[in-house]
Amino acid sequence: MSLTRAERTIIVSMWSKISTQTDVIGTETLERLFSCYPQAKTYFPHFDLHTGSAQLRAHGSKVVAAVGDAVKSIDNVASALSKLSELHAYVLRVDPVNFKFLSHCLLVTLASHFPADFTADAHAAWDKFLSIVSGVLTEKYR
Repeated sequence: MSLTRAERTIIVSMWSKISTQTDVIGTETLERLFSCYPQAKTYFPHFDLHTGSAQLRAHGSKVVAAVGDAVKSIDNVASALSKLSELHAYVLRVDPVNFKFLSHCLLVTLASHFPADFTADAHAAWDKFLSIVSGVLTEKYR
């Protein structure tokens, strides 16, 4: 699966707005993940998972920064996220389905923060892009 030129343009254009709010978007995405998919909490037994906690904000920023790395390397996402893929597969042993859950939560968060920008085309482009990201993050499991 690859992105069209139009989809790349949408992703990069929206990223310029998203990148100024990584802390807020990342935190809200994780809060949504833990609320909707509480089984994901099992990977964070050492975290304070209360709304707005410093640990949630810090990790949320890291998550969105990783998405940013993928955006910056939109033509070679696999290379950009290779180390992250290895970490999650071999060290953290995260169930791969959680990447799909996280992607969905990020889509909802983006839609709520950028309603004017999150058109049907933008939704489709981000969904496709995050599917690529999820695929890269799970490829080490195979």
